[in-house]
Amino acid sequence: MKKSLICAAALSMIASLAHAQSNVTIYGLIDANLTYNNNASAAKDGQFKLNSGGMNTSRLGFRGTEDLGNGLKAVMQLESGILLDTGATDGEMFGRQANVGLQGEFGKLIAGRSYSTTYDFILPFDPMGYAPQYSWATSAGATGSRKDGMLTGTSNMLKYQFDSSSFKLGATYGLGEVAGDNASSAKLALAAAYMAGPFAATLAFDQVNGVTTAAGAMDKAKTIHAAANYQLDSVKLYAAYRNYKKTLASGAADLRSDLFWGGVDFKLSPVWTLTGAYYYQDIKNVAAAADADPSMFVARAKYALSKRTDIYVTGAYAKGRNDKIVGVSRDDAAFGTSQNSFTVGMQHRF
Repeated sequence: MKKSLICAAALSMIASLAHAQSNVTIYGLIDANLTYNNNASAAKDGQFKLNSGGMNTSRLGFRGTEDLGNGLKAVMQLESGILLDTGATDGEMFGRQANVGLQGEFGKLIAGRSYSTTYDFILPFDPMGYAPQYSWATSAGATGSRKDGMLTGTSNMLKYQFDSSSFKLGATYGLGEVAGDNASSAKLALAAAYMAGPFAATLAFDQVNGVTTAAGAMDKAKTIHAAANYQLDSVKLYAAYRNYKKTLASGAADLRSDLFWGGVDFKLSPVWTLTGAYYYQDIKNVAAAADADPSMFVARAKYALSKRTDIYVTGAYAKGRNDKIVGVSRDDAAFGTSQNSFTVGMQHRF
């Protein structure tokens, strides 16, 4: 009898422990490259730089799950950006990801800091994969103060996503946390995607509110994205569009633009991949003489040394109209009406 009770207690304990199993994964991406840009200063000098992030931004993260039983899991993620050239953090310590939540048959719901639903859903449709130096998908190139981009990293947020074999849905809401005014500084993103064999498409919307003024008005930036890709044997084709509109609390003219991009991946062999992309921003609602309408051509060759390690060579050319400045990077300052860029780099994932 005692043995039976002991066995029953042991089995109960094992079952409880099985339900409470948890794991934490340490992961990261290290990307370093040597880059040359012309028109890299007001004197139009050329510049060699050792950069962090030629294909993707460098990062270090921790991802954890705990099995709560009945198909329910607790999930968490902490992720820090790294500037590999200096060893410093890229922004706040866990400015990329800092969240906790639940995952089950209903989908995944997290709270904290993360990337917006727009960012997540559009990423698979950018041939350059949001490359820091050579992609304008998140925001356009260095053309003065005009970025006209999507909602990316979001703090104080709730994010939900549901995935199935053929479609997925997502939503993000960033609380403005202004007492008595829930709309002030709030952020919203909604998206849906459809997958059928070699074809995939997505539609996304986001809105970023500014701070409410004393007159009760606020800036409002809205984007609509539509994108698709198609896999044809060893070739993958990409096409995407963004409509951007920002209404200003001051009553000044709206800021408007359309961004178009397209590209192709060609799997030349199991280890060689060639990528080409083109980005064009049509700036609207400005005088013709102030219309920069920047564009950029990009080409990249990537060689896989292993499943985790790649070397790559990338070249790009960006130009603007009406003597307006433009640069290949979406972050670095621009100093000329055009810019050539060439990069050789290496990336390792773990």
